[in-house]
Amino acid sequence: MAMSAGGGGGSSEKPLSDINTTPLVDVMLVLLIIFLIAVPVAIQTVKGIVLPKVRFDPTTTKPENVLLSVTTGPDGNCAVYWGTSPITSKDLLTRAVDKLKLEIERQGGAGNPDLELPEVHIRGDVNTPYKCIGGTVYTMQQAGFAKVGFISQPPPAGGAS
Repeated sequence: MAMSAGGGGGSSEKPLSDINTTPLVDVMLVLLIIFLIAVPVAIQTVKGIVLPKVRFDPTTTKPENVLLSVTTGPDGNCAVYWGTSPITSKDLLTRAVDKLKLEIERQGGAGNPDLELPEVHIRGDVNTPYKCIGGTVYTMQQAGFAKVGFISQPPPAGGAS
């Protein structure tokens, strides 16, 4: 009784090299079902919900902080004020770097572990284009100020904003 167990030397069969796509299809079907269930839940909105008003903490103004006001001038260009005096963008960078250097020296140098850098508070007019305010923020960050914040008008005391 002769029996052939396959694998003779003259066989021209190639090893299988096709990718098994069944697991891929299974995963895709599971993801499809998950998204079909999750999307309506995620975009569901309930009418009549009023979100809470934002509470804010009043800023404590220290004398070393820099207060800038940004608006558009009468000619339509950006106008930046350091305190109450108008300043150009080049002068703003120079003055900011000088202010930061003086404050660091006043506190004992850059090696002081208790070094407390000043902040920049920007007050922007509602009608001012963002490029003016964004340019001012960029200039102050370029000068080395790490904390740049915005001053806004608080809502009325007893009413809605």
